[in-house]
Amino acid sequence: MKKFFLGMLGLILLVVLAVVGINLYVINFSRPYIYTDISDLPEKYVAIIPGAAVYQNSVSHVVRDRVEGAINVYKNGKAQKYLVSGDHGTVEYDEVNKIKNFMTQIYSVDEDLIFLDHAGFSTYETMYRARDVFCVDNAVVVTQKFHLARAVYIGRKLGLDIVGYEAPELVRYRSEMKNWWNLRECMARVKAFFEVLFNAKPKYLGEQIPITGDASATWK
Repeated sequence: MKKFFLGMLGLILLVVLAVVGINLYVINFSRPYIYTDISDLPEKYVAIIPGAAVYQNSVSHVVRDRVEGAINVYKNGKAQKYLVSGDHGTVEYDEVNKIKNFMTQIYSVDEDLIFLDHAGFSTYETMYRARDVFCVDNAVVVTQKFHLARAVYIGRKLGLDIVGYEAPELVRYRSEMKNWWNLRECMARVKAFFEVLFNAKPKYLGEQIPITGDASATWK
């Protein structure tokens, strides 16, 4: 029994070391490509807005902060188009059209600038489909601080010339929520590391819709 428990303890220690090591690798790999000052941000063609929770008549604060950050990127001449990626896996739940409507109705964004990825079910699928479906080769991803390293890591490992811009925190999130996000992100980085390593395929791909083309082709 003593050997068994020592073996289990050693295995747990190896797993913890692997998780810590992968997280440090992803964070350090992405750090040179992450920006908090809009004036330092290099110009890219498209601003990617990853999806997050939406509700029947509103969007979450997480979505709103990402949208405001992306609009700021566009208004400062750092991007020319928007790619909104999210979960539209059922008729009842549609992140991307809710985000698009929020952008056009609240911020008067020209809808012809907004491309929608209805099958961006994860950050990995968002980046993979940005490359293979929307023919994106350079972009800035706009999201919260906790999420940026993973998003940039995946994009660059998939061959995109991508940088990250930290979305503004317009309403301070509770510390308990931030702690939960950071804990969950630790495991998400490990998952992303292996998705990249094994070149995992998205659930859906489909015909190419170049980001340089007609945005309305992506709205349904």
